[in-house]
Amino acid sequence: MAERMESIQGVSQVERVQPVSPVTRRPSGQFGALLNREIRASEPAISFSKHAQSRAEERGIQVDDTLMGQLADSVERAQAKGATNILAFDATRAFIINVPHGRVITTMSQEEMEENIFTNIDGAVLLK
Repeated sequence: MAERMESIQGVSQVERVQPVSPVTRRPSGQFGALLNREIRASEPAISFSKHAQSRAEERGIQVDDTLMGQLADSVERAQAKGATNILAFDATRAFIINVPHGRVITTMSQEEMEENIFTNIDGAVLLK
């Protein structure tokens, strides 16, 4: 069989090449910081639990891009201060948010805020 292969003209023997291993280093320095920031920016900054979503619908709280931006900003400010569970609120609505997961746990309307005591939070943020 080897004799047959040698008799084919124009075909040369293939050299063995060492496989190249993929780069396993993580980006570092300014490029790495910029890349990580962009990755985080492309992920949703905040989400609603099913409970919070249904409460918002029941209470007539409109969840739009403006509100999502305000909540995301609140989470960023709370993270900077080391808070883990916050009350983000304005005059008409309130949101309990788990900061590390960026997750709204529940929502309240103005009427409900007057009757409630907020527990298990370690920060409060006014919505801007």
